Amino acid sequence: MIESVNPIKRIDAPPDAAFAVVASIGGLDRLLPLIESCRVEGAGVGARRFLRLAASAGGGEIEDRIDEIDHQRRRLRYTRTRSPFPVESYVGTVEVRPAPEGRSEVSWRVEIDVAPEAKEELVPLLFGALSGLIDGIEREAKQRETASR
Repeated sequence: MIESVNPIKRIDAPPDAAFAVVASIGGLDRLLPLIESCRVEGAGVGARRFLRLAASAGGGEIEDRIDEIDHQRRRLRYTRTRSPFPVESYVGTVEVRPAPEGRSEVSWRVEIDVAPEAKEELVPLLFGALSGLIDGIEREAKQRETASR
């Protein structure tokens, strides 16, 4: 059963700064405590991102393939090729749009094919994790901005 999970948040960071965090591909372990480690092999489109979940999140390994990085449209798309969760397919798209007062609107949309018996538990868990990642993008963008001054 195909499900779409799509938290959208306004964050206090300029769009280019927010997308720079997204486009760096790695560092998800700095953005969300549930991710114990994050390493990247390769660069740009085709790169592989390997995540290890913390024991508090159930543990497990995740592997993503980066399918698109569009700096002009501020969009990154990836396919999850390995996951400990009961999904048949998983495609994520992160988009950063300008918002009033120099802020950004970040959308992190995931399309998953999830087993019906797992939907009730997995969809809210995923929504919370993606929302946390957006909060992490805001923190990281602010830290980078402060460090560059």
